[in-house]
Amino acid sequence: MAGPNPVEGVMVSSKITPCTEVFVAKISRKELKSDHFAMEVEHTVDYVAHHKTQIARYAGVGGAVAVAALAAYLYISGQRTARMQALGEAVQVLETPVGAAQSGGPSFPTQDARDKEAVKLFTNLASKHAGSTEGVAARYYLATLTLDQGKTAEAEKMLKEVVDSGGKEYASLAQLSLAELQANAGRAADAEKILRNLADHPTILVSKEQATISLARVLGKSKPDEARKLLEPLAKERSSISRNAVTALGELAPK
Repeated sequence: MAGPNPVEGVMVSSKITPCTEVFVAKISRKELKSDHFAMEVEHTVDYVAHHKTQIARYAGVGGAVAVAALAAYLYISGQRTARMQALGEAVQVLETPVGAAQSGGPSFPTQDARDKEAVKLFTNLASKHAGSTEGVAARYYLATLTLDQGKTAEAEKMLKEVVDSGGKEYASLAQLSLAELQANAGRAADAEKILRNLADHPTILVSKEQATISLARVLGKSKPDEARKLLEPLAKERSSISRNAVTALGELAPK
């Protein structure tokens, strides 16, 4: 088991777009594909072009202040690039095939070997850059990998730490994973509380529609009428949102 990832039904473009067409029916590591990193990449401009702009801006200022300001800017930009590269490398490990690779590409002999390498890379990134977006992302991935191993109590603790990290986007993903974990553990009331809050406070990575469909699934057994009321408006839309809503409606007990 693993956490949700903005993959299914999302077209990643050159600009950040709300992931409104994602629904996580269950926590599956197959959904932890490169779109997480792609979303992170979209937060960053072309550094070469950006540096040229900064150089032109500071060229007319003169003096040590301009040099120091430009040096600081270049340093921070370089640090971000390095962190993103480290995150991308860790995510690529999760995508590496297990067993014989096609076309002679890289592979791992077992899933356990792949997971160990991924954990090592994510742990290093989370430790070295704890306060950065990439560091928070690494902690989120570590939590989902821990969940993969069946360590639900430890994974829940780690997800709560990501929620409390202050990083709004990955905190919302962690909340969604947490709600799924709690619902699967029979703690529907806890999951409901989280999902209602997510629906009221959507983010780029967890849309209102996504949280609403997840909430409806949690409410399906105890409050089927409310679940149906939440899903029916979404089922009328022409998108993967409607397909997910229709699927969720089909899972409800008939009136």
